[in-house]
Amino acid sequence: MPSIACFAVPLGDVVSMSLLVQSAHRPVAGFAVGTLGCIFCIMSMGLAEWRVWHVEHTPVLPVGLACVGMWKVCIYRPSGYSKRITCHLYRYTDAYPPPDIRAAQNLLLAASLLGLVGKALLVLGLRHVFVGSLHSGAAQNFFLAAGALKVTAGTCISVAVVCNYCSVTRAAGIAFPPSFALPFQPKAQDVGNACGVAVLAALMMLLSGLLAFFYKVPPESQVHPVVTEI
Repeated sequence: MPSIACFAVPLGDVVSMSLLVQSAHRPVAGFAVGTLGCIFCIMSMGLAEWRVWHVEHTPVLPVGLACVGMWKVCIYRPSGYSKRITCHLYRYTDAYPPPDIRAAQNLLLAASLLGLVGKALLVLGLRHVFVGSLHSGAAQNFFLAAGALKVTAGTCISVAVVCNYCSVTRAAGIAFPPSFALPFQPKAQDVGNACGVAVLAALMMLLSGLLAFFYKVPPESQVHPVVTEI
């Protein structure tokens, strides 16, 4: 019986898909971690517990506790057997926030913007991996740019946290308007829980950037057709 060479279905597509899935693990994880980092960064900006002021209670200043945030201050005033909370928002045009709060505001805003842009670049990179050419370097360029933005965002958040910590340790005061009924400096002040949220956001941003940096284009695979004899 004559020998007929038959080419089986190539395995190249299967191998390429396996390489694609393996190469996308870290960028996908970076996208998930970076999304959480953006959420925590935005949350930290909205919280008031960056600095906790312990104010001595006097008839003129009937305040026991105040929480100073990046965009608002919340004052806890005694009211009978409970406490009444009054919050005052800062406007960007207000003159009384000190330079350290101004710097932290700008750093957190920049971190949020950089984190969102970095997330968009990660999406473009993943789309290029799954839809475009597997061995093209374009996806890697997207991931490198996204990683740089994520690392920069994490650095901005870290600097904002350090600025707040330094202000607390040196007992920095704030000249609030007289209507707030707050002294220039409290009796004592502590670092609030919002700093913990910001630290977590910074770590997630940095981790997301590092995961994007570690992406590598899969090596070329050579798959030979299988010859069978009939």
